[in-house]
Amino acid sequence: MRSSLSLGWLLCFVAFLAHIYCEDVFGIVGENFTFPVKIDQKIVEIIWTKNKDKVAEWEGQNKTTYFTSLRNRGLLNEENGCLTIFDLENNDTGTYMLDYVDSMKKSYVLTFRLAVLAPPSEPEIRCNISGDNLVLVCISDFQKTLHYTWNFSRFPDTRHTQEVVISKKDVDASERAACFIRFSQTEKSSEISLTQCFSGREDISGKNSSLLAKHADDHGLNEGEVTQDAEGGNEEQLSNPPCCSTEAMEEKR
Repeated sequence: MRSSLSLGWLLCFVAFLAHIYCEDVFGIVGENFTFPVKIDQKIVEIIWTKNKDKVAEWEGQNKTTYFTSLRNRGLLNEENGCLTIFDLENNDTGTYMLDYVDSMKKSYVLTFRLAVLAPPSEPEIRCNISGDNLVLVCISDFQKTLHYTWNFSRFPDTRHTQEVVISKKDVDASERAACFIRFSQTEKSSEISLTQCFSGREDISGKNSSLLAKHADDHGLNEGEVTQDAEGGNEEQLSNPPCCSTEAMEEKR
């Protein structure tokens, strides 16, 4: 995998020098992934390669030909050039290049570095009392920033931060709280009864900071970055949009 990523950096560096489009994209093992391509011209010929090896080819009125591991897991949209890989595997990681020719016989190249990630772990909700507030933190092991959603059985608000702080007077100990995490097409959730939070009544003004610090350390961040993520909603737009997103393209030289 390391050699393929190194090759990807080299190919993207060459693409940069040649003013050819290049983008980093991410997928989750087991998901279906579509490369975010946007082509406005009418296409007459398409070739997709992975690490310079051909994986899909189409020309004119002919049927698409698939190669290697995509023979039974790939789908090419001949109208817009989008390639979909079904049931992503770790070895799908690599550098993919779309080489296409439009009706004016002009040739273009788009390059994508695809990293396939393990899915996030099941979320764990940790909670306790800090002064007059109830503090809830949702923890999941994952390489990228997750999108968080909190739902409460009787509390009207929906929160979208990793950490939720609620005044004790606004909640009932019998209420239940659920945390949902999402990245790309993958969503997982966890639920607890707030009775667990009120039972100990331990002050965690310092304990919660240690929890976030450990989470930051595990992911190579500093505590300030994690806190900022929690306050800002922390959804990183790395999940792959449906085919196709709008991107600038340069003519291949």
